[in-house]
Amino acid sequence: MNNIKKPQLNRRALLGTAIGAAASSLAMPVLAQQAGSTEVERDISEVVRRNISSFRSLDWQPYFSNLNKGAILVDTTSRALHFWSSDESVYKLYPTSVPLTEDMTRRGRTRIIRMVEGPSWSPTPAMRIRNPEWPAHIPPGPDNPLGTHALYLSWKYYRIHGTHDTRKIGRRSSNGCIGLYNEQIEELYGLVRNGTQVLLI
Repeated sequence: MNNIKKPQLNRRALLGTAIGAAASSLAMPVLAQQAGSTEVERDISEVVRRNISSFRSLDWQPYFSNLNKGAILVDTTSRALHFWSSDESVYKLYPTSVPLTEDMTRRGRTRIIRMVEGPSWSPTPAMRIRNPEWPAHIPPGPDNPLGTHALYLSWKYYRIHGTHDTRKIGRRSSNGCIGLYNEQIEELYGLVRNGTQVLLI
């Protein structure tokens, strides 16, 4: 009597809809993070696509002739820090913050010359010119931009250090240094020593 046919459920259509909804929900936190962040690299209405595959493990041989005293490679493009211990028993890969601009970015070979737990911080003369309102000195503590640990490099004013502002990691957000989460710089601090070689690319 009733000639109205019930719509047929199409498995492929349902699967496509589910995948589309999942992809949309995955994209939402990224957009929310950009909108709520003070570390803006560009117009926040623009969707930023990054090549996740560039954040991957690497071999040390293309970058170092040996692992004497361990080795750190900082890739400023993928915003990643790689560490290899001298006996190759330890390999670590950490996300980092990198300098805001190309002219603040230094590349090449250096080494760790000093290690400080609970560092204090003083802005460089160039920073004071750009930001005259900054204090001349900040003691160790939660307001210190160097976080809980700092590795001083042979290049003057350059460090690998922690940060209390976790929004900076993975972004162009520093004045020249390389930043890590405090838990990760603490771990790295325990693995390196004075003389550990460092290469920034």
